[in-house]
Amino acid sequence: MPTQLLFTKFLNAHFAALVTALLEVFHVHPKYPQAPITNSFAMELLVFAILVAYFVVVRLTLSVEKPGAAQHLAEMANSFVADQGEQIIGHGSERFVTYLTALFLFILLSNLLGLVPGLESPTADVVVPLGFALVTFLYYHYHGIRANGAGYIKQFLGPVWWLYPLLFPIEIISHCARVLSLTVRLYANMFAGDLLTLAFFSLIPVGIPLVFLGLHLGVAVIQAYVFMLLATIYLSLAVAHDH
Repeated sequence: MPTQLLFTKFLNAHFAALVTALLEVFHVHPKYPQAPITNSFAMELLVFAILVAYFVVVRLTLSVEKPGAAQHLAEMANSFVADQGEQIIGHGSERFVTYLTALFLFILLSNLLGLVPGLESPTADVVVPLGFALVTFLYYHYHGIRANGAGYIKQFLGPVWWLYPLLFPIEIISHCARVLSLTVRLYANMFAGDLLTLAFFSLIPVGIPLVFLGLHLGVAVIQAYVFMLLATIYLSLAVAHDH
C-alpha cells in the first residue's frame, strides 16, 4: 500500500470502492484497488473544495457599501490578473480573466499546501503540473482558432511560402515544448522546495527550517505567477490578428 496522508485515508476509506468501480468502467485498473485515490488527487480535491467554499462566502457576503475581507481579497486577485491581461493581451483580454484567475488561485493554493503540516503540494507530483499545462495548451489554441479562424495556421508557417515546409514542423515542436516547459518548471521547483523543507525539518527541527519555509512561500507565489504569466503570453500570441 502507498503512503497516505490523513485526508487521503479518509477519502479511500469512504470512496475507494466507488472510485475503483468507476475506473474499471473506463478499463483503468488501479494498482491498489483499496486505495485508488492518490495523495496528489486528494490534495487537488481539497484545493477545489477550499476555493469553492471561498467563492461561496464571497458571493454570500457581496456588498458595495461594506465589502468584507474575503471580497477585498477576491477583488485584489481579479484586478491583478486583469491588469496583467490588459498589459499583455490588450483589447479583449476581459474574456480570459476568469480562466487566468482560476488558474492562478488553484496553482497558488496547491503550492501553499506544502506548508501545512500533514498536507503536501499536489504540484510536487508531475502529473498535476502536466494537467495544468495541457489544459492551458488546449485553451489558448482554441481561442487562437476562435479569434483568427483558418488564418490561425499562419502562425505555424512563417512569412514566406517557400519556408513553410521548414518552419511548420519547427513551430509544432515549439508549441509542444511549451507544455514541457510549463510542466517541468512548476514541478521541479515545488518538488525541490518540498524535499528541501522536509530534509531540514528532519535534521534540525527548530529554527533554521523556518528560513526554508519562507523560501518555500516565496517560490510558491512566484511559480504560480510565472505559470499564469506564461499562459497570458501564449494567449496574446494566439489571439493576435497580425500573424
